Amino acid sequence: MISLIISFLILIIGYFTYGKVVEKVFSPDDRKTPAYEINDGVDFVPLKTGKAFLVQLLNIAGTGPIFGALMGACFGPIVFLWIIFGAILGGAVHDYMVGMISERHEGSSIAELSGIYLGKGAKWGMRAFSVVLLLLTGTVFVNSPAALIARLTPERFGVTFWIVVILIYYVLATLLPIDTIIGKLYPIFGAVLIMMAVGIYVGIIAGGYTVPEINMTNLHPEGLPVWPYMFITVACGAISGFHATQSPMISKCISSEYEGRKIFYGAMLSESVIALTWAAGGVAYYGTTQALNNALTTLGQSGVVYDISTGMLGGIGGILAIIGVIACPITSGDTAFRSARLILSEMTGLNQKYIRNRLIITIPLLGIGALLTQLDFNVLWRYFSWSNQTLAMVSLWVATSYLLKKAKKPFYSLMTACPATFMSGVSMTYILMAEEGFSISKNIAYPIGMAFAVACFAIYVYFWQGKKK
Repeated sequence: MISLIISFLILIIGYFTYGKVVEKVFSPDDRKTPAYEINDGVDFVPLKTGKAFLVQLLNIAGTGPIFGALMGACFGPIVFLWIIFGAILGGAVHDYMVGMISERHEGSSIAELSGIYLGKGAKWGMRAFSVVLLLLTGTVFVNSPAALIARLTPERFGVTFWIVVILIYYVLATLLPIDTIIGKLYPIFGAVLIMMAVGIYVGIIAGGYTVPEINMTNLHPEGLPVWPYMFITVACGAISGFHATQSPMISKCISSEYEGRKIFYGAMLSESVIALTWAAGGVAYYGTTQALNNALTTLGQSGVVYDISTGMLGGIGGILAIIGVIACPITSGDTAFRSARLILSEMTGLNQKYIRNRLIITIPLLGIGALLTQLDFNVLWRYFSWSNQTLAMVSLWVATSYLLKKAKKPFYSLMTACPATFMSGVSMTYILMAEEGFSISKNIAYPIGMAFAVACFAIYVYFWQGKKK
């Protein structure tokens, strides 16, 4: 338990220390933001800081910090270290930089920012990659809440029924102005989400459960290596490329650049608190990583969440916790499709102020999402996880290029170049080793992955030296 408390404290300290450093490097000012400069009443709408924070938190906090944290907890308490330092030094930096760079480019998507700072080829590659990731994300965030809701309702309302209901909601949330549904419901869902995390934490204490202390031992019962699997599995709880598709949505709505650290950096660290809570809750409730892994295999992620929630908090508390877990994915799934609509509007030039143009993009998107729900969830999650972390890698290199060009001193770009290099090694090694990748032996995958990371950093140093001249 001491490790968990210390972990929470480190995240809080990280916000007030390293978060402040990141903000100073970016140098926010009092320029007029796109929310006021453009204000189209649909996507560019000024939101108060508190509401913008809650919308950002719910945009990014899908099932990633819950399912990913539970699967990551199978590696043992070493996962706490990745969630803490991955978030402070990587994930929160990633979210803040992408959100603020987007704000300075009229709310442009990560695909457009890639074109500006990495070249036209990167722009088109990222357009395709981002839309695919968002479709996978939206689909993952249809299946998981539908499975949970089905557990709480009569049998005649099965998973398929709830998938249809959620997709109908997604159509409305994707089409309507951001402050019509999202701006009004998210503060309520945000309160439920926070209550859910607090509930699980209280359940750990009140139930007398034991949370193992942090150590570096790999306890995964199937023998999966920490590198690179844990860094891919945890996904949103530490760093997530999906956030690079969400931050530009809120960059269109912030009222002042000085609020960026609270909204972007703060929301990521808040998500990490959720991830820590569920990672601790998973191991504490089942007792061992072997038992947790067995439960995930036999019950699935939704079943494990149901067991932990009801087991720790009883019937009423468990239902409240599950409602929070349902709100998480739904409030990320709707904005995943909304982000995909915005990226496709940039590609097609269709003005999103008009409902007809929004329909032209939205209906096919949701149709594809409906088809993808028929695929196996575990397969979807594996592809989502790798795509997610690869997008984070690219987004960090975009931010690095921005800092090389815009920061007061070139060496400030190390703030994003170091986590970008790390994620480059993770992403390359994983796709080489994973079953859904090339299934190459780690004896070959490790050197190639490291060589790729070193090559990326060498290219960065080359441009840094050119900047110094």
